Amino acid sequence: AEVALWIGKTDNFLSLKEAFESTTSFGKLLDATPTVAGKNVYIRLRCFSGDAMGMNMISKGSLAVIESLRQIFPQLSLLALSGNMCTDKKAAAMNWIEGRGKSVVIEATIPQDIVRSTLKTSVRAIAEANVNKNLIGSAMAGTVGGFNAHAANNVTAVFLATGQDPAQNVESSNCITLMEETPDGDLWISCTMPSIEVGTVGGGTGLPAQSACLKAIGAKGGGENPGDNARQLAHVVAAATMAGELSLMAALASNSLVAAHMAHNRKPASK
Repeated sequence: AEVALWIGKTDNFLSLKEAFESTTSFGKLLDATPTVAGKNVYIRLRCFSGDAMGMNMISKGSLAVIESLRQIFPQLSLLALSGNMCTDKKAAAMNWIEGRGKSVVIEATIPQDIVRSTLKTSVRAIAEANVNKNLIGSAMAGTVGGFNAHAANNVTAVFLATGQDPAQNVESSNCITLMEETPDGDLWISCTMPSIEVGTVGGGTGLPAQSACLKAIGAKGGGENPGDNARQLAHVVAAATMAGELSLMAALASNSLVAAHMAHNRKPASK
């Protein structure tokens, strides 16, 4: 508790910030939030990592923060650099509420004639299906961040194509999909995704195919301003997710999902 109170003072946080930022050219420590459980203190650091996803950068800076704290509290013992309040690669209300990585809200309005002719359903039917499936159904299941039809499918596809860590699909797929009928009778859709973890430098982003995909969406390497390209990639992840949500919910609202799978996802019958 003494450590938590100490971190909460502005001058003390600034000393931790200085220690963190001494280890990196791009990384910035923005906030440190301690949580106490008995004799344990879990410190959640909020950082800026430029166009990198930043796990290695932040781990290095976090270790410097701990060493700085040890100078003030010699009795402090580091049990693990990660205490699972990050929270990485695990479903957690913390990420759903506080965010992690990039937080994106994306929206679109689909004209009612497109809903009828292309999606083969009505605005009212798809909006009603979304409420009853993605909102009420997910609530009844007790989901955390799963108020969507299949966000994980689209997030994983973009992650594999652009060299991201596919295991971070767990928190990056947190999404709530909302649909409404507009006063003009069109379909409004939005996807809110508070914890998309992406980077455009480092890791698998340098592989030939993945690098080509990043170039195609205008997000290869470091941006003109640090963080620009990573934000662009997060927007692409959210846009792909929203398109997938629209497609699946239309198929469900029109009850054409099974027929579509049978027609397009089966090998031709052998003669």
